Amino acid sequence: MYIAIPIDENKNISKMLEAKEWAVIEFDEGVVKDIKYIPHWSEYANYGIDWLDFVVLENRFENAIDFLNEGIMVLARREGQDSIDDIMEAFKFKELDEAGF
Repeated sequence: MYIAIPIDENKNISKMLEAKEWAVIEFDEGVVKDIKYIPHWSEYANYGIDWLDFVVLENRFENAIDFLNEGIMVLARREGQDSIDDIMEAFKFKELDEAGF
């Protein structure tokens, strides 16, 4: 499965509109297999990725309608889950929140 996260220059999660790039993580059997850094989430197909399963956003109130229209599940990090490693550990143990609308 593939999980996209908007990130800043320090590779920490950021708000979508402030993101320097997006980390697209290949996650399989509880393990991060690969991370691709792409300019925008919508360009995933240009990087050999067929489908995004999840997007993890910086907060529950960011505009997620484009993801929902694409059939992508939207999650939001909790306080203290800033790095890619923190977020993937939280994903593994189902410690992320669903985005609220």
